[in-house]
Amino acid sequence: MSNTWKIYILALASFLVGTSEYVISGTLDKIAHTLGITIGAAGQLITIFSLVYAIFTPISMALTASMDRRKLMMYALGLFVVGNIIAYTLPGYRWFLVARIIMALGAGIVVVNALSIAAKIAPEGKRASAIATVVMGFTASLIIGVPIGRTVAAAFGWKSVFGGIALLGLLIMLVLYLILPQIKGDKPVPLLKQLALFKNPKIVMGLSITFFSIGGYAIAFTYLSPYLLRVSGISESMMSGILLMFGIASLIGSKFGGFSTDRWGVSSTLIGGMTLHIMMLILLSVVTGSYIGVMIILILWSFAAWTTGPTQQYNLATLEPEASTVLLGINQSMMQLAMAVGAGVGGIFVDKVSLSSVTWIGALGVSIAMIVTFMLFSKQKASNLKEVT
Repeated sequence: MSNTWKIYILALASFLVGTSEYVISGTLDKIAHTLGITIGAAGQLITIFSLVYAIFTPISMALTASMDRRKLMMYALGLFVVGNIIAYTLPGYRWFLVARIIMALGAGIVVVNALSIAAKIAPEGKRASAIATVVMGFTASLIIGVPIGRTVAAAFGWKSVFGGIALLGLLIMLVLYLILPQIKGDKPVPLLKQLALFKNPKIVMGLSITFFSIGGYAIAFTYLSPYLLRVSGISESMMSGILLMFGIASLIGSKFGGFSTDRWGVSSTLIGGMTLHIMMLILLSVVTGSYIGVMIILILWSFAAWTTGPTQQYNLATLEPEASTVLLGINQSMMQLAMAVGAGVGGIFVDKVSLSSVTWIGALGVSIAMIVTFMLFSKQKASNLKEVT
């Protein structure tokens, strides 16, 4: 098998991991009903997954840096599959919570390791494309995995989604074991050296942009399904189609973000994307009962939110070029931490205030990110002027 196909299999593994994380938002109402818990409590299942992913992935990768990459992938996928089997077979909220923790522990290693393997086996000059393919697999989980998960959950129950993921995970484990060569690990970068980057104010501000923009997005996105059903007045029969369109818009937004950054620059793309993001979250709370109106707003919201993704990655890589790889790794953890906090904060407002409040709180989070963006660019401009003089 060619290395190109091996990279696609790695992307499929990334797709499964992404589906296991995001599918909760597409089936939140069903999970809450079955487990006999509130929507807010169900949302914490995303919080715990993202939190474990964010905290333990860099630690796990540091501890296993020298391990053979194929062996590490087998262990990580095995852990991920066990988590999904527990979610499928064992009843009750507590067991499902345990399952989510185990899934996240394996998932983080699977994604980072898949990116590492893809870069190592890709032909010279095509490493960036190989990494992009694996990332695309994760993104595709939002486009394809969530609506398919919603459809499967409606037909066979939400637990069947995790049973299906476990079976596919076992199949991918077998295929990767057969096709991947033994691949040496890397020289580990000490965690203390990684944490030393936080002494740089520009890096702290750059990562804050990720935290507040993704956090604001997560506050609303986590509760999207119950919001559309109860607040926007969308029927159950339309949900899968809406989630599919939402996912397609995210892919287009991500592609446009890269184009816009090259064409008009980082600042214009970030500010423009965040402005549209805030506007759509506010409008979503205003437009109800109109399928077309809600659909247009959701498409523009998803487009705007994902437009800033590649732009922010590029922005961070240019803040400290010699530490770009480490920074992008930290940014992945920051994104998951933001998802965790966003889901948690959203759950508090859903339980204590109302389900309809999540769009406004989400818009506030993105607004903070935009303010920090202005501050960062002002600081960079002042620093550049100082160097010239």
